[in-house]
Amino acid sequence: MSSKFNAISFKEKLENQTSFPALYMFKFIVPSGKEGEVAALLPGNEMTLKVSSKGKYTSATIKAMMPDSQSILDVYVKAAEIEGVIAL
Repeated sequence: MSSKFNAISFKEKLENQTSFPALYMFKFIVPSGKEGEVAALLPGNEMTLKVSSKGKYTSATIKAMMPDSQSILDVYVKAAEIEGVIAL
């Protein structure tokens, strides 16, 4: 069973549950070595990394002040272009 990301529904939920501007926490799982590509999504924001036990993947968490729901969606669209990235 696969589920597709519904951008319209996600944007509506963000707008209903969040007052903007807001501090938003992005979480990604990336193949190790691609952390720089994730950091480039939100330059100037602190990124916390945690390497998996076998070192194959890295969990990246970035907190960023976001002006609106569309800005959050834009980050996820750019993240989807990184090979092997999983957005949480």
